[in-house]
Amino acid sequence: MLSRRLLRIKVAKALFAHLKSDADNLIASEKTLMASIDKSYDLFFQLLALPVELVRYARQRQEIAKAKKLPTFEDLNPNMRFVDNAVIRIIANSDAVNDYLTVHKLGWERHPDFIRTLYGQLVESDYFTDYMTQEDGSFEADRRFVEDFFKELQCCEALDTVLEEISILWSDDLPYILVLVLRSLASLRSAQSELKIPSKFKSDDDPAFVKTLFEKSLVNYDKYQDYIEKFTSNWDVERIVFMDNLIIGTAMAELTEFPSIPVKVTLDEWIEISKYYSTPGSSTFINGVLDKIVESLTAEGRIKKSGRGLL
Repeated sequence: MLSRRLLRIKVAKALFAHLKSDADNLIASEKTLMASIDKSYDLFFQLLALPVELVRYARQRQEIAKAKKLPTFEDLNPNMRFVDNAVIRIIANSDAVNDYLTVHKLGWERHPDFIRTLYGQLVESDYFTDYMTQEDGSFEADRRFVEDFFKELQCCEALDTVLEEISILWSDDLPYILVLVLRSLASLRSAQSELKIPSKFKSDDDPAFVKTLFEKSLVNYDKYQDYIEKFTSNWDVERIVFMDNLIIGTAMAELTEFPSIPVKVTLDEWIEISKYYSTPGSSTFINGVLDKIVESLTAEGRIKKSGRGLL
């Protein structure tokens, strides 16, 4: 399931795009926002298909080696550890994965150069060598290898490049979706014949959360900015970047429109997001301003928490 942090980031990006482009159609921008979330879920399946495609490529290489006029002993008796990996086999045979890939026209067939490059990097890695030579032939060993493979993708320049070519919407999604993949693998057991696929959203409330946060932040944007000015009067206006104001305004919408979300959760999430999507000093600035805004909004009775928000 897609994390609330990723959903918040999607909202912030959609707001940025709408405001900076001077768009005037909220519904169209909201549809674009929800489409970007759908694309994040697509990436989950696209990544799952990657080790399957690498195994397919490895098998092709083995068949080509066996067909040589003078094949070596190694050509005729290749190490089958990788191509017979039990975890990758479950993914490859998963109806849920294959059906989604087919319906949404996903996969790696159109990127043979990337598959060749990634396979070359894989076979030269230390963790691949260890896996291929270790005596442990358990399901757990197979899973550890696949988990190591996905962890290494967090710093794979070739993958970053090809994902950007496939969809610009995937540029910042990779770290979050890799976590989702690893969580799915962690629950996999040898007796299973099907990979358990997480739902797109953690709860039925998440789509409403996204739409409401976007709509309230956008409709009340000018009002929020006027409110923010009261707490930034001592700051040089030129030092307050657009993204800082956008983040603070969106946090205000969340604080006032979602009674079940604790204040601390909202503050922690948006301050953390600011570390990656604004300037180096933004998190400190936003933290200070939001503290004052929370105090003021609470005194005005505009922040009212109930249920989980009381915890």
